Amino acid sequence: MKFKVQRQVLEKGVKVLFVVIENVDNKTISEEYIMYRNHKVKELYEKYKDFNVKEDKILEGYHLLHDYIHVKRRKNIPASENLIRMLIKRKNIGSINKIIDLYNLISIDSALGAHDMDQTEGNVTLRFTDGSENYQPLQSDQNVKIALNEYAYIDDSNTVLCCLEIRQVKKTLVNEDTRNVWYIVQGNEFTDDSQLMEVASQIIEITTAYCSGTGKIIIPDIIDL
Repeated sequence: MKFKVQRQVLEKGVKVLFVVIENVDNKTISEEYIMYRNHKVKELYEKYKDFNVKEDKILEGYHLLHDYIHVKRRKNIPASENLIRMLIKRKNIGSINKIIDLYNLISIDSALGAHDMDQTEGNVTLRFTDGSENYQPLQSDQNVKIALNEYAYIDDSNTVLCCLEIRQVKKTLVNEDTRNVWYIVQGNEFTDDSQLMEVASQIIEITTAYCSGTGKIIIPDIIDL
C-alpha cells in the first residue's frame, strides 16, 4: 500500500504523515491495558479541565483549513476539539475497542484517524474531491453525494475513507477482528513537523505495547492532479 497527497492540499496548510501497524490483537483486554487507560484518562482530564478550546492555535488551525474550503465551522468541529469537550464534560472518553480507545487517547492532542487496512482497496490519496467519489458516512446506510473541493482520503476504488479530519466511513471502520491498521496523522500550519513525527512514533509505541504488532511511519508521495 502506498500513500499519496495532492500538492494543492499541502499548499492550503494541511500536513500529514501515515502510520501502518500490522498483525495487531484488538481483542485481548489485559489488566495492564485497563490500568493504563484509566490512568491516561485521569491525566488528560487534569491537563484539559480548565482548557479553553477557542484559545488554542492548533485547533484554530483546523477551523482555518475549513474556512479556506468554505466549510461551516459550527457543523464541522475538529475531532480533537470534540474529544476535549467530551472529556471535560464527562471526565471520561467513551470506550469502543482497544485500537480506537488508544488512538483517541493520543488524538486528543492531534488529529488522527484509524482504518482497517484489509478493507482498503489499493493505495490511499489525500486530495480534493471532484464529486465523483463513493461516500458512505458512518451515520448513513447508503452512499451520499459528497461536496466538491473538500480534502479527503480516497482509496483506489474512488471511495472516500475520511473527509476532512472528522468524517469517518463504515468501509474501513476498525473493529475487534481488525488485524492490520493504517493511521492518518494530520496537522495544520500551526503544527510543527516534529510534533507530527512524535505523535506517529507514539501511536506505534503505545499500540504495539497493548495490541502487539509491528509498525512503521510513512511519508506520503507528493503528486500533482
